[in-house]
Amino acid sequence: MAKVLIVDDNVDNRQLLADIAESMRLETMQAANGVEALQLANDELPDLIILDVNMPGMSGFEVCALLKSGESTANIPVIMLTAMSDIEHRVEGLRLGADDYVAKPFNPRELMERMRTRLRSKTTTDELRNTQQMIRDTFERFVSPTVVEQLLHNPDQIKLGGTLREVTVFFSDLENFTSIAEQSEPNRLLLVLNAYHTMVVHTIQECGGTVDKFMGDGVMALYNTPLDQPDHAMRAVRTALLIRQRMPAFQQQFDPLYHMKINFGIHTGVAVVGNVGAPNLMNFTAVGDTVNVAARLQGLAIQGQIMISNATQSIVGGNINTRLLGPVKVKGRREEVVTYEVVL
Repeated sequence: MAKVLIVDDNVDNRQLLADIAESMRLETMQAANGVEALQLANDELPDLIILDVNMPGMSGFEVCALLKSGESTANIPVIMLTAMSDIEHRVEGLRLGADDYVAKPFNPRELMERMRTRLRSKTTTDELRNTQQMIRDTFERFVSPTVVEQLLHNPDQIKLGGTLREVTVFFSDLENFTSIAEQSEPNRLLLVLNAYHTMVVHTIQECGGTVDKFMGDGVMALYNTPLDQPDHAMRAVRTALLIRQRMPAFQQQFDPLYHMKINFGIHTGVAVVGNVGAPNLMNFTAVGDTVNVAARLQGLAIQGQIMISNATQSIVGGNINTRLLGPVKVKGRREEVVTYEVVL
């Protein structure tokens, strides 16, 4: 039930407004002055405020200005209600952030319709704000700021909950990380691992990929989601090539012990993409055979190989040099996968 805060120093006026609001099946709260109004607005966060202008101590104009400057109350619609009907007072109220202005004496039917309009507008605004926050929470850590801004500009570009779409799945993993970990001091090892992850993630985002998850020393990324990317397969391969190209300069900061190769597996196909998890803890990810194949290819790669599937090679083959490795048996799959290595 929507909540309406009624602010008027006249008790009879407050009761009349409360009767009108309650006839609309709205929950009402009342304040007799500006101080009470500000306290109730911050504590209860009503969906609408009907605010009288002429009040002792603090005018409705002052209350409106404070409401609109408060972080928690700025988005609450305010209908100013006053006997002042001249244009200057109307302009002043609107300048201070009031959403509507009704002059006394008012027609109850007109006031009710204005209240409905403001409540509908707030519902729409709240839904948009919640969608934007969900987008930020879901993607801000995993994609470039440019992608987040595109999603916020047009939230309809993403449908959360699970959809089938073609994606290119990218896996990277540090070679011999487990054995090196046995020879390293834990804090130093973690610093090295985080540095590798930072470089890999930066490159993924630079190429427009979405970082899906970290798996120890491995990283999974998706291309062609949440935004459409016609060249998604090429973006994934370019990511791997850039990482490999940057490795010599990047590794100069480490002792030779930590000069590890990064192996890659890339596969293109259809996957279920969306939020997976529990209602209070969800991750944007992809699931299905396409993800499994990419992970297995990465597991087969050695010595910094970029191993791609036939599906990916058929899309990017004309733009990059590849060498046929042949069919391999992938765990969990009956059919073999024809594989290629990306070569310089």
